Amino acid sequence: MRLTPGADEALPLLIAAFAAAALLALVLTPIVRRVAIDIGMVDNPDRRRVNTQPVPRAGGIATMTAFVLVALLAIAVNDRLSIVPWPVLLDRPQLIALLAGAVAAALMGLIDDYLQVRARWQLVGQLVLAGWAVALGIGVGLLNNPLGPGAIRLEGWIGVVITVFWIVGMINSVNFIDGLDGLSTGIGLIAAVTLGLISLTTTVGQPFIALLCFTLAGALLGFLRWNFHPASVFAGTSGVLFLGYTLALLSILGTAKVAVALLVLGVPIIDTFWIIVRRIATGRTPFSPDRGHIHHRLLDLGLTHTQAVVLIYAMCVGLAGLSLVLSGTGQFYAFLGLFVLSGLGLFVLARRSLVAEELSAASYEGPEASEDEQPPDADIVESER
Repeated sequence: MRLTPGADEALPLLIAAFAAAALLALVLTPIVRRVAIDIGMVDNPDRRRVNTQPVPRAGGIATMTAFVLVALLAIAVNDRLSIVPWPVLLDRPQLIALLAGAVAAALMGLIDDYLQVRARWQLVGQLVLAGWAVALGIGVGLLNNPLGPGAIRLEGWIGVVITVFWIVGMINSVNFIDGLDGLSTGIGLIAAVTLGLISLTTTVGQPFIALLCFTLAGALLGFLRWNFHPASVFAGTSGVLFLGYTLALLSILGTAKVAVALLVLGVPIIDTFWIIVRRIATGRTPFSPDRGHIHHRLLDLGLTHTQAVVLIYAMCVGLAGLSLVLSGTGQFYAFLGLFVLSGLGLFVLARRSLVAEELSAASYEGPEASEDEQPPDADIVESER
């Protein structure tokens, strides 16, 4: 991997933006946490949640604020000093779609954090966000051809449909993986750093996009201090919508990064796919909560909360490494391989969990079993927050 010319000159600005965003998120998160507690915006323990005590949500507001403010400051400094060249493929409306859309996504999620909006209306909001981005010029114009050299050009309504699908799919992938403390935040951090590094290579050559990626990574790192297990604040729907939307757009802005994001975020994307397939196959809606996610399966195997999160982090770091050394076609085939292996792995994990549940239920059988020894309620599940 070779750095694009001028990347060395951009590094001080990138490092400063990363550090500033991390520090601002670190400071803002306790403030947002206190406000959330004061207005009763908390996740109370119940039969379907992981947390055992009330935890405030809406921490995504702190992450979004840190990202947008530092990004605007970095852009202003860069405009004055001309440290990083403005990308040829990026115009001002697209930048507005990214930054203003990030604010709109977080505020839209904040409504759900406070009112607990139904899933169908959340989906409508996601489609509105995606439509806003497309209207301002965001679009997946090219895809690497997995069957040969060159790229597949996406034009007209096909490009619009794929772009909307990508943005909405990314938001829901982040939402579905947001089931353990620090999980979605850490995965987003890994993805943002990887997209930033790819943007600095000669293949892509977009240090300006790298500046935005590292700013997002810094904001996520500052928030992770409060969100890692045991979390004192959750990202909430505000964090899910903000992170999914922002990662989706950063992966689109420029060339060769949709395939990178597809591989780096392969764990949540594939987990989301198999979860939706399983729910539909059992006659339920795709958004009905259950314990079928990969992080739930790891907990069922006996891993602790932190061990499960760190293991998924390690998987994402490994996939990030692959994305840095493989070409676009190689990234696609690596994703397909991961898709097949994950399907087999989730099937095995599901079978082992089912056997464990059957053995646990059988151990409670018998006329002498007391009321305290009855098997746990089968309806008790943990869900996405």
